[in-house]
Amino acid sequence: MISIGKKTAAGLLAFLLAFTSLLTVTAAPVLAGDFGDDPNDGIVTAAERKTDLLNEPHEGAPEVSAASFILYDANSGAILLGSDYDVQKEPASMTKVMTVLLALERLDQSEMVTITEDMAEAVDAITEDYVKLGLQEGEVISVRDLVYASVIKSANDASLVLGMHMAGTESAFCDLMNAKASEIGCTNTHFSSAFGISNPDNVTTPYDMALILNEAVTNTNYTEIAKTLSYTIDATNKYSSERELANGNKFVSTTDYGYEYYVGGKTGFTNSAGYTLCAAAKKNNRTLVGCVFNAADPDIRYYDLIKLFEYGFSYFTTVEITDAEFTPMIEEAKAQITDLLSDTNLYISDQRVVLDHYITTTSSRAQLGSTNRLDLSEAVIDTQADQQTLEIPLCKAYSDKTYLIGTMVIDIQKKAGVVEVNPEKITNLTSVRSILVTFAVLSGLILLLVIILLIFRARIIKRRRDESTKRANML
Repeated sequence: MISIGKKTAAGLLAFLLAFTSLLTVTAAPVLAGDFGDDPNDGIVTAAERKTDLLNEPHEGAPEVSAASFILYDANSGAILLGSDYDVQKEPASMTKVMTVLLALERLDQSEMVTITEDMAEAVDAITEDYVKLGLQEGEVISVRDLVYASVIKSANDASLVLGMHMAGTESAFCDLMNAKASEIGCTNTHFSSAFGISNPDNVTTPYDMALILNEAVTNTNYTEIAKTLSYTIDATNKYSSERELANGNKFVSTTDYGYEYYVGGKTGFTNSAGYTLCAAAKKNNRTLVGCVFNAADPDIRYYDLIKLFEYGFSYFTTVEITDAEFTPMIEEAKAQITDLLSDTNLYISDQRVVLDHYITTTSSRAQLGSTNRLDLSEAVIDTQADQQTLEIPLCKAYSDKTYLIGTMVIDIQKKAGVVEVNPEKITNLTSVRSILVTFAVLSGLILLLVIILLIFRARIIKRRRDESTKRANML
């Protein structure tokens, strides 16, 4: 009995100490997080996610022959693979993607365009080694015909006329092109041509070109145009017969380089730019964009992009993130903050979540699973402020890496019509209350322990008396 009693008492004492420690943390007005002393240590921020995967080893990554290239995940904005992707180079006829993008945004495709004298002079200035549709002064042709000619045939005069029709002059149209490039996030692009003339001032980068093409395939009917195998321009007032246009893009026109997930792109070539190609591919609602600059020959650029797409779809995974994933922990965090404010004259006036809805990581990492986290460790409430905003990080944690994917924003305001109370008194009152609660619980547990020990002692004394009585009777 004594031995069992000692074990029981020791167990109760251990439980008492553990409970006391838990109570102290819970009662203290501190919002604890999940990340230790430095909650931001090792967390990949939204800005860092753009290039984070480039710093990881990529087993089996394809070799690309082009001087510079990129593989870009359009859903998450992550660069998956690349070389010199921010170095300015001439895009050649890939320039036409921007021209057609603006035409699709600004013009009705049924609108008719009359080739003016200025347009005709500008078209005549294009050298004979550049592909042309053969537009003539006074010819009336539809915007739709000019758009298809620009994409399918890569007709330089068609793109130039589109630009001049929208802005009056090619120079003024280039201003529109550069403004649009800036609008969609391009930082190293400067267009000085509506069609991609060989010019060191007409430059972009693989990254910027990926943004431009993604804008076109996402927000216009560029995909429908780019995947058209052939197109017929009806006779005009200057041409008595139809003009048949065959798509020169081998993603569409050949079986050797046909790619089932292709959703649009554009080829390009000049002597100074070399062979260029941008393309987008969509699989399982995930869009990848690839661009190669200065490829060695016209065919290898297709082969390079197909290899990049296949690797990107298999080696990397893009994860969709929904608001519902964070709802339980957001409600819990809101409840904790509300509880902390209960003894103050403050209240939560508004709460919202700003969330990135996609992140890309390696497929092997994603297969191991992840957990969602909400970090309250640095949430500090100023009881003297009339209003304040808390920005609480939301994270998705994998076994070896944690991504910052959003923010829970909480606005806190002072209650109207409440008499001002000294915040120090509130803090002291809260501390005293916590101490009293702790003391009361401790006292109760100690009293319970003493009672149990007394009961054990009484049982032992009684047992000894009974044993003494039995021995006496036996004598």
